[in-house]
Amino acid sequence: MTKRDEWRSVASATGPGDRKVTEDAVRAAYRQAGLAEPERIAWARSPLEAVRMLRTDGALGETGACVREAVRNGPWAAERARSHAELGPIGFGEHWQATGADLWELTSTVVDRIRTGVIEEVASKPKKRNKIRLLLLDAALGQFDAAWLSAFGTESGQPLAALAAIAREAGLWWPYEKVALISERPTELHRDEAGRLDRGDGPALAYADGFGLYAWRGMPVPAEFLDGLSGLTAEKIRQEENAELRRVMLEYYGYDRYLDESGAKPIHRDETGVLWRIELDGDEDVAMVEVVNSTPEPDGTNRTYWLRVPPDTETAREGVAWTFGVSAQDYEPLKQT
Repeated sequence: MTKRDEWRSVASATGPGDRKVTEDAVRAAYRQAGLAEPERIAWARSPLEAVRMLRTDGALGETGACVREAVRNGPWAAERARSHAELGPIGFGEHWQATGADLWELTSTVVDRIRTGVIEEVASKPKKRNKIRLLLLDAALGQFDAAWLSAFGTESGQPLAALAAIAREAGLWWPYEKVALISERPTELHRDEAGRLDRGDGPALAYADGFGLYAWRGMPVPAEFLDGLSGLTAEKIRQEENAELRRVMLEYYGYDRYLDESGAKPIHRDETGVLWRIELDGDEDVAMVEVVNSTPEPDGTNRTYWLRVPPDTETAREGVAWTFGVSAQDYEPLKQT
C-alpha cells in the first residue's frame, strides 16, 4: 500500500480506535509543542457530544485556553515551509497534487458537513451559531487531517509523528491547556464513486451516539426525505417545490423513467440520437440525449444510453458532441456508439 493509499484508508476508517495509543500520542504532541501534558484526556462518541460537553459547565472542569495553534498548526506550518524550501514552488505544487490535493477536497467537505450538522443540532439562533462555529474551529481534525499528513513525513521521530498517530485512531479532537477532548471515529461512512457522502437508505455518516448526516451524492438531505424515495412517482417529483431535492429525486428515479412516465416529447431527432428536455419550475431545464449503442450486446439487443447535456442544447448532435468536448460541426463519429 502506498502512503497515499494508506492515508485514504485513514480518512475513511470507522469504528473505535486504540484509546491508549491515541492518548499517548496526544501527550507526545503537547510535549513536542513545548507544553505541559494535559491534566485530563476525555472522550466523546461524536463531535456533537464533544461540543455539548464543552458547553456544559463542569462537564470537563477547567479546560484552559485552546492550544491548537501550538499543537497542530505550528508543526504543520513548519513542515510545509521546510518542504516548500526544499522542493521550490513548482516542485511543492507537484508534490501536493501527487499526495494530498484530491483527498483534501473530500475530507474538507466532510468536515464542513460535520460542522454544519453540529451547529444545526445545537444552536437555533445566529448568535449561538457563531459561538458553536468558533468552538468547532478549536478542533484538530484527526483522521480528516489525512490529506496534509500524506504529504509530509509522519514516521516515528519526525515532527508530525504524534499527530499522525492520533489521526490513525481518532476523529476530531480539541486540545486545551488542561484538557484534551477526543471524538471517536464514525461508526459508518458511505461515499459514492466520486468520494462524496452518499447513501439512499440511512445516514451517510453516523456516530455511536446517534448523530448522523444524510446525503445523496454529496448533497445534504433530510432523513425523512430519503424514507420517501422508495415510493416516488413522476407526479411527486413534479410537485416537489425545492429544486435541489427535486434534482435528487430525478437522479434516484431515473431521468429515462421520468421522461417515459411524465409524457415528455422529444424536441429534436437526428442520426446521433434523440434530444429530450424536462422543464422544471424554479430550476433550469434538464436536457438529455437518448443514444443507442450500434454494437449489439451478447444477447443481441442494442443498449440505450441517456446523456445529460447543457440545458440550452438545441440538437441531439450538439449534445453528443458536447460530451466529447467538441462542437457539433467537428463531431464526426466513425461509428455511432
